[in-house]
Amino acid sequence: MSVTLVTGASRGIGAALARIAAAKGHDLVISARGAENLAALAVELQRSHGVRVHAIPADLSSDGEAARVWAEAGTVTRLVNNAGLGSNGPVTSDGTWAREEQSIRVNLLAATTLMKLALTEMPRKGGGRILNVSSVSAFMPGPGMAVYHATKAYLLSLSEAAAQEAKGTGVTVTALCPGPTESDFSAAAGMDDIPLLKLASKPTADEVAAIGWRAMERGRRVVVPGWSNKALAALSHVVPHGVLLPLTHTLMSRR
Repeated sequence: MSVTLVTGASRGIGAALARIAAAKGHDLVISARGAENLAALAVELQRSHGVRVHAIPADLSSDGEAARVWAEAGTVTRLVNNAGLGSNGPVTSDGTWAREEQSIRVNLLAATTLMKLALTEMPRKGGGRILNVSSVSAFMPGPGMAVYHATKAYLLSLSEAAAQEAKGTGVTVTALCPGPTESDFSAAAGMDDIPLLKLASKPTADEVAAIGWRAMERGRRVVVPGWSNKALAALSHVVPHGVLLPLTHTLMSRR
């Protein structure tokens, strides 16, 4: 039986990925902080696709929660590390630190914990697939949203290294690196009024999820949805940071 664990599943890309898994007949374990939305999604998936869905409300910024979710999930064949937080504002702002600390705990510690547990257990049970939802932000420093960019760079680097280490074990690791997406993430991160989001063409969460799921199933190492995001990721490797940093700072600053 295929069991897929999706974190941050109550809305956005996470909910879209859970719907894809259910449509393909996978039993699901879904987790998020929003218990009400999570319960509603579980009912929807069970009714629409006849799969079993176990909802685990959890705040992955709290100590031990990631390990608890994994232990309650049982045998997992696909791990979707989608839970993520961000905040807009300068590193020196005292007002953003609580959110930034939560972001570090969720984007780094919880994601790493779940991936390590999966990489340890999956090979013993015939293999599996891991999808880590990073961001196109991972390819460049982000003045104005520095902690978020740094956490996503960490997750991309970790995913690529783990993908290499996992070769021959029956487990694949894929990093999904979307750009701005139609979801409520930007509002929660205080990003609605920044120039980048006003200029960007934003795909839907369903579109991004479909690209990520296909890449995971094919065992791809990294996937960047959208030609503009691919171009941005490529440019980050060739444009000097002396040029890139002021531009990014302008695009990420509130107006």
